[in-house]
Amino acid sequence: MFIKKQFLRTTLSLVCIVLASTVHGNGLLGQTARPIFADNHIVHPNIGYRGMVATQERHATQAAAEVLAQGGNAVDAAVTAGFALAVTLPRAGNIGGGGFMMIHNAKTGQQFALDYRERAPARATRDMYLDENGAPVPRLSRSTHLAVGVPGTVRGLSEALEKHGTITLKQALEPAIKLARDGFTVEEGLHASLKAHKRDLSKSFEARRIFFRADGSPWPVGSRLVQTDLAKSLQAIADNGPDAFYKGAIAKKIVADMQKNGGLISANDLESYSVVNRAPIVGTYRQTKIVSMPPPSSGGVHLVQMLNVLERFPLKNFGHNSASSIHVMTEAMRFAYADRSKYLGDPDFVEVPVDKLISKKYASTLADKINQSTVTASNTVAPGLKGFVPPESDQTTHFSVIDKDGNAVANTYTLNFSYGSRLMVPGTGILLNNEMDDFSAKPGEPNAYGLIGNRSNAIEPKKRMLSSMTPTFVFGADGSLLATGSPGGSRIITTVLQIIVNMTDFDMSIAEATVAPRFHHQWLPDTLRLERGFSPDTVSILKQKGHAIISGPVMGSTQSVRLLDGVFYGYSDPRRRDSLTIGLPANNPNKNTVPTTE
Repeated sequence: MFIKKQFLRTTLSLVCIVLASTVHGNGLLGQTARPIFADNHIVHPNIGYRGMVATQERHATQAAAEVLAQGGNAVDAAVTAGFALAVTLPRAGNIGGGGFMMIHNAKTGQQFALDYRERAPARATRDMYLDENGAPVPRLSRSTHLAVGVPGTVRGLSEALEKHGTITLKQALEPAIKLARDGFTVEEGLHASLKAHKRDLSKSFEARRIFFRADGSPWPVGSRLVQTDLAKSLQAIADNGPDAFYKGAIAKKIVADMQKNGGLISANDLESYSVVNRAPIVGTYRQTKIVSMPPPSSGGVHLVQMLNVLERFPLKNFGHNSASSIHVMTEAMRFAYADRSKYLGDPDFVEVPVDKLISKKYASTLADKINQSTVTASNTVAPGLKGFVPPESDQTTHFSVIDKDGNAVANTYTLNFSYGSRLMVPGTGILLNNEMDDFSAKPGEPNAYGLIGNRSNAIEPKKRMLSSMTPTFVFGADGSLLATGSPGGSRIITTVLQIIVNMTDFDMSIAEATVAPRFHHQWLPDTLRLERGFSPDTVSILKQKGHAIISGPVMGSTQSVRLLDGVFYGYSDPRRRDSLTIGLPANNPNKNTVPTTE
């Protein structure tokens, strides 16, 4: 057994939330010389010395950290976390969805961008979600078998492990199989999520049978959730590799379920699915190097685009979350999201002008359009363009890993909405995504609000739908490496942007950068969304500049790990419950006791 029970009792949990400490000021740039262990930050990151993992669910974090402790590399730990989250964070973790993984190889200095995003079935058509009058029918793309894109997660995680890992797929799956087979204790986050989605999940007999008690109530806090069917599916993948999912018994069950319920995914759709290895998006911000995900994710392109614009403004002098800095950052967001609606889609189907969008020259022209005293009306940003950003669910999840050798993974994956389509394939325990909703249902045509769908993101057979997922690496001039990312739908890109700006321009530790209040603008609708915590005076000044302010729920759930001078600093966003960052200790682990995950 790869993870020994004795090891579980004696190795790791001292690493659970190790002594909080902090990085030196402006560490991404290395411009100041405060001691690493200075206590002048309000919120301190977690510390580690032989690797670190940050995920949105503690069982997955601990499983991945155990892999690092036994000598596995960052990819080994990330794949282990990915499969474990499919069990313990069923609303977003998955094997029935897809995502994007960024990998940094410390030995070669190379970064790799693995695209395992879902894609449309071969029988998908451009107008498949329109009624007889040509109007979109949201239910079809969200809660039926027609909503399901061909899943990529199993192939993606398996290929990452095969090409960049050191352990076997069976070893990586062992913790997930155990968690599904033996169960785990339900905590507040899972219970609240099941309760919130009871109505939709209960429509699926399989999902209802697994996630709810006989009386229809969700499993209560403290109870044990066992997923026997999912354990069997995971075991089949462990025994037979990803082909079990794409060609074997699991594939047959998926296809049968599709045929029975009017879905489009065929045996050939599954068998022909492949991961795409793409060239990462690379940019610079002040003295840092940014490496992020390329299309069909829009994250990397527009993250770099916005940073290029902001580089022309003295944000540090403006002050963190001041009206001046928020205004300039909002304007950069406005321009970037207008371009997103116009240009972004699957690069295998449409031409995306990546080089233009991430060029410093183009950013200069955008920066010159920003008036620091007043807003730029969104309807004037792109004359003649009346597009909009398609809605994306907040229920994605991100995890970050860096190992003792400096190898790193930033991975974001999803089912789209919470629990995806809320449909479960009989006999498998596998929840299916509803990623087809991320396509433009009616490209080039106005919807009820007069907004026109992105033509580049129109539905086509075997096409990958546009995404905002932004798994990112930041390389500092001081030799540091940051792996970060977030869920949050269209707000992912601006969330990651603020993490980087908070650390680079405003001298924050990764913990402070994470907990700081966030804001978001996406061109249309022309509103500036603020979390709680902004000064009323700041809000008043922003309104005077012409911003339409709305208050909204919290944004994102960043999971970040940073390596500097052999010390690991990490932080899990407190905006979501049950997340955990673990850093491996420097001392002899046998002298410590390990907290259990139950």
